[in-house]
Order: sequence, then C-alpha cells, then structure tokens
Amino acid sequence: MSNDNDATTWLTTDARDRLQAELETLSGEGRAEIVGRIEAAREEGDLKENGGYHAAKDEQGKLEARIRTLTNLLKHATVGESTAADGIVGPGTVVTATIAGDPSTFLLGNREIIAPGSDLSVYSETSPLGQAINGLKVGTTTSYTAPNGKEITVAVTAVETYVP
Repeated sequence: MSNDNDATTWLTTDARDRLQAELETLSGEGRAEIVGRIEAAREEGDLKENGGYHAAKDEQGKLEARIRTLTNLLKHATVGESTAADGIVGPGTVVTATIAGDPSTFLLGNREIIAPGSDLSVYSETSPLGQAINGLKVGTTTSYTAPNGKEITVAVTAVETYVP
C-alpha cells in the first residue's frame, strides 16, 4: 500500500522557498522557544496540575508534526515554475469548473502552494475530484464518485496558469 505522505508534490519556487524558510525557523528558534517554555513550566513544580507545562507540551507536539510534514513535503517535491495551462488541467493550474451544477474556481495541487492570505480554494490532484479532472481539456465533462458514494458531474470551463 502506498503512503500518500510520500507522494510527489509540485511546488513553485516561491512556495518551496517559503516552506524551507518556515522549516528552518521552526527547527531552530521555534524548537528552542518551546523547550524554554517547557523548562520554565517544569520549574513551577507539580506537573500533573501544571496547565502551562501541558499547553507547552501540546504545542511542542504540533510543532514537531509541522516539521515532519514540511520535511517530507520538501523531500518529495518537484519544484518548478507554474505549469503553463494550455487549456489542460494539471497540478498547479487554476481550474474553473461546474461541479454538480455549481460554478467553482480552485487551484489543483497541494494547499502549501497557495501564498498566505489567498482565498483561492485548493483541491489535491490525488482527491477524487483531482483524479477525475487531471489531464482534461477545457470543454470536457466527466464524473467521479465522491467519498459519500454519490456520482458527481464536472465540466471544465477554463484552465489558467497559477500566478502566486
């Protein structure tokens, strides 16, 4: 069985640089800050009822999980400029489609590609929707089975190159 965490992910150069900088910050000063908070809370005494200690340990767990996620993502990333859309859906393209009768515009790819503050939705190319439309041309209609078992029709109406 394959592990989705080891899947190759396409990233723009900007996204890779942003994620690498985040990883370096978390691995260095982020870890040091959490360790300092844990030590300070430990010095307060009884750990069973020490809310500050437990909060810092929870935060440490979240930080370590994010470090693992970023490390794995960057290790398996294919880095390049935005895919030239040419009217074909692919990772790193902005797709406009009619999904079950409702118009929707989204980026196909990993959510980490999106610049902070963007309100553009992201669908993974490994999601049922992503697998159904990846490689399709503008004007193509297809369908896919949603996780709830419903068959959903998708019509690709536009494909653009993603510009961060």
